[in-house]
Amino acid sequence: MRRLTVLRSPVGAASAVLLTVLLALAVFAPILWGDRAAAIDTDALQQGPSADHLLGTDQLGRDIFFRVLVATRLTIGLALLATVIGVVTGLVLGSVPSVLPRWAARIVTSAVNIAVAFPGLLLALFFAVIFGTGTIGAVLAIAFAITPSFARLTQTLTASVSGRDFIAAARVCGVGRFRLLTRHVLPNIAEPLVINATLAAGSALTAFAGLSFLGIGVQAPSYDWGRLLGEGLNRIYISPAPALGPAVAVVLAGLAFNLFGEAAAAGHRQRSHRSATPPPKTTGVPTDGGLLTVRNLHVTFPGGITPVRGVSFTVHNGEMIGVVGESGSGKSLTALAVSRLVEHPGSVTADTLEFNGKPLDRTPDRELGTRLAMVFQDPTTSFNPTKRIGRQLAEVSEVHQGFDRRAAARKAVDRLDAVRIPEPERRAKQYPHEFSGGMRQRAMIAMGLMGEPQLVIADEPTTALDVTVQREVLKLLARIREVRSAAVLLISHDITVVAQTCDRVLVMYAGRIVEELPTDELFTAARHPYTTALLKAVPDLDTDRDAPLAVIPGRPPEPGEIGRGCPFAPRCPLADDQCRTEEPELTTLRPDHRVACWKSETELAGVR
Repeated sequence: MRRLTVLRSPVGAASAVLLTVLLALAVFAPILWGDRAAAIDTDALQQGPSADHLLGTDQLGRDIFFRVLVATRLTIGLALLATVIGVVTGLVLGSVPSVLPRWAARIVTSAVNIAVAFPGLLLALFFAVIFGTGTIGAVLAIAFAITPSFARLTQTLTASVSGRDFIAAARVCGVGRFRLLTRHVLPNIAEPLVINATLAAGSALTAFAGLSFLGIGVQAPSYDWGRLLGEGLNRIYISPAPALGPAVAVVLAGLAFNLFGEAAAAGHRQRSHRSATPPPKTTGVPTDGGLLTVRNLHVTFPGGITPVRGVSFTVHNGEMIGVVGESGSGKSLTALAVSRLVEHPGSVTADTLEFNGKPLDRTPDRELGTRLAMVFQDPTTSFNPTKRIGRQLAEVSEVHQGFDRRAAARKAVDRLDAVRIPEPERRAKQYPHEFSGGMRQRAMIAMGLMGEPQLVIADEPTTALDVTVQREVLKLLARIREVRSAAVLLISHDITVVAQTCDRVLVMYAGRIVEELPTDELFTAARHPYTTALLKAVPDLDTDRDAPLAVIPGRPPEPGEIGRGCPFAPRCPLADDQCRTEEPELTTLRPDHRVACWKSETELAGVR
């Protein structure tokens, strides 16, 4: 039904009917009237319109009306051929930078940008001179005049899709660049490309008629509407009908293509309304045997911006660790860094960054794709909207475990059942938009379970879900931990969620861990002023309803705003001159409790 949306508007329906008529003429007119269009009548040379000849005759007495009808095939066919060549070439030039090395991609992109700066008609005339006069030269000239704008459009659409979470998920699975482009990127930008190709066909038709009119397109004895228009123009002051017929045909055909494309674009907009990374550097620093060991992790972007600064932690087998902090504190970027998903130009460095006893940069994609599961924040963008849920889950086992298509599909159904999705066989055949938010999130977790994950990284998996669905998702993560003995790294901005589900909590602020402690001591032993401020900002049953809700004054610093001293000092009630000039290191209060603050434990205890 979505494909019929264009026919529901008067403009779309009218243009569709006109296109159907034109295509029918292109197929049948030469068969029905080819002989009459070619018949020479020396007794009727250059006659005006009459009952026998509706548009008159040419210099050889041939009927111009039938010649216009017969010329439909050549005119439409050549315009469509030029469009196909131009669109395919533009599609290749627009998408190939995503699979080329960076230097080669930059050359292709620059060439496209230069070509786009020139008007299409000027490019067509330029290429017509290069390829020479005639049908082939005109087709290539118009095709290569269409190419730059279509390549630019493809580049823009490809870039808009490449940052989506389901692309990152496919990359985690080890999908190669070419397959990523053909299976995940191009299907999601196909609709706007088809719409613009329809518009390009209308432009190609009028441009081709223009070249033939100028005498550098179709050559005798062949003829198209542009050539007929040029012949009729010589006698327009005596008899305008011979020129008027092909001119009207060009206008109507151009309008049909352009209006159909505009109607399709309007329908697409309405539906839209509704609806290579530098490897982390590691050294041979000894570790404490954790499943995931991170020491002095930094993520840096050009300009010296470092959103993650010196993060260190260890995740042990079967452990559930929570990472909390306000938006912008570096939680998600830390998760992306330990999953090898930080995109260029970001740079990841660390003294130690190991997964399952191996340096992360030496861990094969196949092992990382099956042993580490990433549950992204937004399940709506995490799934490819053009593929069925079951197919997307099955791809993990096909790529990493060598399953055939049938076995992978059975495992996908089994994993959907494992995360408590009702009727998993039927649901596996549905598309992501047919799932509710909570079901999409559970399906995202099921995708992580297609391998044999030792570590599940859940990046705010309960965001935008109602409280009952939140509870189901959290219970599911806890169940996975118990049944599979998998470790879970739960990232959340809700400190109470972490307190209810995790063993330990890491509190992050301005790209650093400012406190680490067991969750069963969170409400009684938290010492950092930021941690206590987060706890106070969460209302409970004892909160005075008449008093204003507690808030943390000010705002977190942007990554480029972090200067000397403790980043929390401007918002901290205990800050002094030392806090404003020197940044504290993360020090140990007790074996399982670390705090980054200059204040003594007694002073910190008083802030509660």
